[in-house]
Formats: sequence, C-alpha cells, structure tokens
Amino acid sequence: MAVPHNSNWDFLVGLGTRAATRIWIHYLAKKELFTWYAGWLFKALGGMPVDRSRANNLVDAMADILKSHDRLHICIAPEGTRGDVVKLKTGFYYIALKSGAPLILVGFDYPRKQAVLSAPFYVTGDYQKDMTYIYEFFSQIQGKHKTWLRQYEETGVIG
Repeated sequence: MAVPHNSNWDFLVGLGTRAATRIWIHYLAKKELFTWYAGWLFKALGGMPVDRSRANNLVDAMADILKSHDRLHICIAPEGTRGDVVKLKTGFYYIALKSGAPLILVGFDYPRKQAVLSAPFYVTGDYQKDMTYIYEFFSQIQGKHKTWLRQYEETGVIG
C-alpha cells in the first residue's frame, strides 16, 4: 500500500520505485483513467481498473485473486483520492486479512527524496492495533503536499 497519495507525481515515483526493486507490481486505479486513448498505457504498466461508483465486492474479489496466486504484487493507495482525507479507506486491510497476504507499507518521502518500504507486515485481525502500527509508520513520511497524517500525529486518533 502506498501512502500518502496526494500528487500526480506519485505515479511516476511509484513506477521508478517499482523499477528499482525489480519486482513487477500491478496497481489498482479508478476506471476513469482507462479511457480509449490512455487505457492501453495504464494496462500495459500493470493497471487494474476499479469502478468506485458502485459496490462490487472488490475486497472479496481481490482476496480470491491473491489466494489463487503464489506470487502477485498489487499496489493500493487506500486514501482513494489525491485530495484531503480524514482517514484511510479500509479495503486494503480486509483484503490482506481475508487473503493472508502481507502488506508492504510504501511511502514517498519527498523532502528526503526517498521511497520508504516496510518489511512485510501480516495483519492480525486486531484492527486498532494493526492500524496504529500502519498510521505510525506513515506519520513519519511527508508526501509531496502536507498530509492528513499530521492530524494523526497531533491527536493520536485513528478514524
């Protein structure tokens, strides 16, 4: 999972990070990016379109896909937007829980010019404990723009 995602530059930095790790990583993106003129490019780069306008049981579908592969990497930006958000969406958590796949937390720290990756992290089912670990990891990373995680840093509240 990649957090914060608050700039269009994150996509290019992500592609560079993927190249540096030499691991092919697919990514989920809003279906609106997969237009007739650009869809081929996003798909060729590993994109998987997601229709966010309706409930489509994405968590179960992604968990099933991950369980059916020995080795598959999928990047999710759980903020769901580049705009200001109060908290992370939780689909990534339940995908990891249902599939048994580990999370690798990834943040693009622009001031330090670093991509920061965690060790694989398996969620335990203790949502509050797991999310505290996740929020604490990401609270150390400054995206391209000031991020909502500073709110967590100041209040200690997980939404």
